[in-house]
Amino acid sequence: QVQLVESGGGSVQAGGSLRLSCAASGYTKKSYCMSWFRQAPGEEREGVASIDADDNTAYADSVKGRFTISKDDAENTLYLQMNSLKPEDSAMYYCAAAEIRLWSGDVCLEGRADFAYWGQGTQVTVSS
Repeated sequence: QVQLVESGGGSVQAGGSLRLSCAASGYTKKSYCMSWFRQAPGEEREGVASIDADDNTAYADSVKGRFTISKDDAENTLYLQMNSLKPEDSAMYYCAAAEIRLWSGDVCLEGRADFAYWGQGTQVTVSS
């Protein structure tokens, strides 16, 4: 059984930092992408950052230069380092996993891959 469990959310002031974690268990696909998505109340879900098994990465324009996605294969954990946070970064953040054949940053970032597994989300609130 595949499980994705996010942690690390919280409340920070603008300009602050947070690191989100997504602990994965039971996922055995060799070719995959994992993405961070976020959704604020009344807004559509947005892809934030994606990474594949070979550490190719893709970022939404809104977070480039501020957020860094990474993973620790030994620990089966996905991370999202978020720096220089802005109030508009406030949202529920979700990690998700999809099996892919070839890396495509756009496909993974925009949620067009088959993201069969999702975490429960972790809330990030940035105050001005």
